[in-house]
Amino acid sequence: MPQIYEFGLIHNQTSGPFVIPLNTRFWQNMKKTILYLLCLITVQSCSGSTLQQKATIMEDTTKNNNPHFSRTDSTKITVAEDAWKKILSPEVFYIARQKGTERPWTSKFEDFKELGTYYCAVCGNALFKSNTKFDSGCGWPSFFEPLTKTSIIYLQDNTLGMKRTEVQCGRCESHLGHVFEDGPPPTGLRYCINGVVLDFVPKPAEKK
Repeated sequence: MPQIYEFGLIHNQTSGPFVIPLNTRFWQNMKKTILYLLCLITVQSCSGSTLQQKATIMEDTTKNNNPHFSRTDSTKITVAEDAWKKILSPEVFYIARQKGTERPWTSKFEDFKELGTYYCAVCGNALFKSNTKFDSGCGWPSFFEPLTKTSIIYLQDNTLGMKRTEVQCGRCESHLGHVFEDGPPPTGLRYCINGVVLDFVPKPAEKK
């Protein structure tokens, strides 16, 4: 077995023991090599972290080649309908910009119970928290309260021979759905939202 002494390391080999003094060039070069490797690992770690941060920022500010999408910028935007048509999918464009309605019970969010935040799929504006979502039985994702007072704007809707209140995204004015006064406490409201115009971001740190 090798033994450590103050003046070096003695190795037992077939040719007999020998000594490598601790102050030789061998140990000096070894020391430099170890320091170099440690520095290299640190730099690569920092570079990887920076790239990951850049990727996260890019994901937050653009989605599907949509330059107007941002989960951090709440500034109101005005975009021509022709431009929206080129950016959005046909389904999202029909509902969000032409005030269409998806068929009931078809949204993946209708019976969705994950924790997180719902954003506008058109512009990334934060709309609802998952803890305000409830099972209304109407066939569309339903919430009893928006995230903030500026998340939603309200317009009177007299189409189809009915008097309803339309809700639109407070940032890009995309059609989301309607709000009714038959929801649960504490608001008594039911925001009936087309799931296709919702974009969900889970909250991994929170558990059910």
